Amino acid sequence: QVQLVESGGGLVQPGGSLRISCVASGRIFSIYAVGWYRQAPGKQRELVAAINGGRINYADSVKGRFTISRDNAKNTVYLQMNSLKPEDTAVYYCNIGTVMRDYWGQGTQVTVSS
Repeated sequence: QVQLVESGGGLVQPGGSLRISCVASGRIFSIYAVGWYRQAPGKQRELVAAINGGRINYADSVKGRFTISRDNAKNTVYLQMNSLKPEDTAVYYCNIGTVMRDYWGQGTQVTVSS
């Protein structure tokens, strides 16, 4: 059974940094993309960053501030978030896309507030 478990969220002041992690367990085949999405209250879930093949894509709102990376040996995907803004407040979800289906984590809350 595949599980994605996010961690590292929390409360941070504007301008601060956080690194969130997603550890995958179980056997996952034919992965074509890994990424982070977020959903703020009253808004639709949106793509934040993704690694698709050899390409990395970022939402315009986070370019230059967020960095996605993966450690295949640890089955872990990271999202380093710098210069955080109140509008970055959301539940952040890890996603792994395969040819058969998408897998999602349970989410980790990130709150940016003074």
